[in-house]
Amino acid sequence: MKEFLEFELTKEFRDRFQQAIDDHDHDFIRRSLEDIKPADITALLYEFNSEESKYVLDLLSLEIRSQIINDLDSESRIQFLKVYNSSELTEVVNMLDSDDAADILNELPIKISEEIIAGLDAMLRSQVIDLLRYDANVAGGLMAKELIKARDYWTVVQCIDEIRKQAENVTKFYAVYVVDDQDKLLGRVALSKLILTDSKTLVKEIFDDDVVAVETYQEDSEVAEIMKKYDLESVPVVNVQGHLVGRITIDDVVDVISEQAEEERQIMSGITENVEEDDSIWLNTRARLPWLLIGILGGLLSARFMGFFEAELARVTAIAFFVPLIQATGGNVGIQSSSLVVQSLANPSFVDEGLWQRLLKVFSVALINGFFLSAIVYGVTWIVFGSGILNLVVSIALFCVVLFASFIGTITPLILNRFGFNPALASGPFITTTNDLLGIAIYFLTIHLLL
Repeated sequence: MKEFLEFELTKEFRDRFQQAIDDHDHDFIRRSLEDIKPADITALLYEFNSEESKYVLDLLSLEIRSQIINDLDSESRIQFLKVYNSSELTEVVNMLDSDDAADILNELPIKISEEIIAGLDAMLRSQVIDLLRYDANVAGGLMAKELIKARDYWTVVQCIDEIRKQAENVTKFYAVYVVDDQDKLLGRVALSKLILTDSKTLVKEIFDDDVVAVETYQEDSEVAEIMKKYDLESVPVVNVQGHLVGRITIDDVVDVISEQAEEERQIMSGITENVEEDDSIWLNTRARLPWLLIGILGGLLSARFMGFFEAELARVTAIAFFVPLIQATGGNVGIQSSSLVVQSLANPSFVDEGLWQRLLKVFSVALINGFFLSAIVYGVTWIVFGSGILNLVVSIALFCVVLFASFIGTITPLILNRFGFNPALASGPFITTTNDLLGIAIYFLTIHLLL
C-alpha cells in the first residue's frame, strides 16, 4: 500500500512551487507531488490559475489527474475546464464513475458535452446518458449506475463469482442488491453474510427484504435525511416501477449536506448569494449589501422612534445609557430562540410536537431567563445609580423584551417554514433588526407609562 505524506501548504512551498512552474521544472513538481494525496494536490492548485494548474496536472498520471479534477468545487472546475479540449476531457471523464462523469458533463457547454459523450466507453456512455435525464438535485441525478446485483435464485457461489466480474467496474460497494429477472429490487445481502454462508445456499434464503430505498424523483435533501436516519453507507435507487436503477453512496450525500450547511450559514449571516472570499469585489458586495441596507433601515426607524420620547430623554438623560443593553439583549435572545427552532426543523419529528406545547416551553424558558437577567440589571443599576424608579423601569422593560424576543425568535422561523421559505432567514439580520425595533419600543413605552 502506498504511503502518503502529511501535507501542509505554506507560503514558502507555494512560492517555490510557483517558481518551478515558471521555470518548467518538471522534476521538482513530480518529486513534490509524488507522495501527496490527491485531495491535498487539489488544495494546492487553488493557488494557481487554470493554465498553471493544467501544466501541473499534465505531469501526473491520468488516474490522479481525473481524481483531482473531480474533487474541484463546481465553480472552480467550470473555469478550469475551459483550458481543456474535448479529447483531453474525454480521457478524464472515461476514468470517472457515472455520477461524477454526469456532473462534469452538466457543467460544460452542450457542444463540448456531446463531443465527450461520443468518445466515452460504450458502457459509461449508456450510463451517463441515462443520468443526464435527471435534475441534479434529485436522487436520479445524485446516483451512480455502478453497483453489484444478483438474482434471487442464484447460489452463494454464483453470487460471489458475479461479484468478481461486476466489481471491475465498481470502485467501492457495501452490499449486493438482490433483484428478479425484471430487475425489480427485492432486498440486499451483506458481504459478510455471503462469505460466512454455505456456498450451495440460495440467495433468496439469506437476503434481507427489509431494505431502505429511495425513488429517482426524491429531493437530495430527503435522501440525505434518510441515509442519516438509518445510518446507511449506501442506498439503492429505484424508479416508479420498483426497478433498481442505481445507488447513492455516503460520499455523495456528504457533499449535499456540506452544500446545505454552507447555504444556511450564509443566509444566517445575511449573505443573499453563494459567494466565497476570493470571488470578485462586486459579487461579494452584491451578496452582502441587501441585509446591511435592511439593518440601516432598522437603525433609522429606531432613531425615529426614540425621537417620539424626546421629552423623557431630556428629563432623565440616564435613560439613553440602557438603550444598547436593551437592544443587545433582545437581539441575542431572538437569535438563540430562532437558531434552536431552525436546528429542530431539520428533524421531521419536531413538527409533530404541536405549536402550543412549543410556545409554552419557550415562554417558560423566557420567564426564567428574564427573571434572572432583570434581577442582575436591577442590582447593578442600584449600585451604580442608587435607588430609584429608573432601576425598576429598566428591569421591567428588560424582562418584557426577553419574553417578546423569545416569542418572535420562535414564531418567525415556523411561519417562514410554513410558507415554504428557508427558516434560516430568521436566524440572521432579520431577527436582529426586528428585535432591535421591538426592544426600543418596549423600553420607551415602559418609560412613558412608569416615569
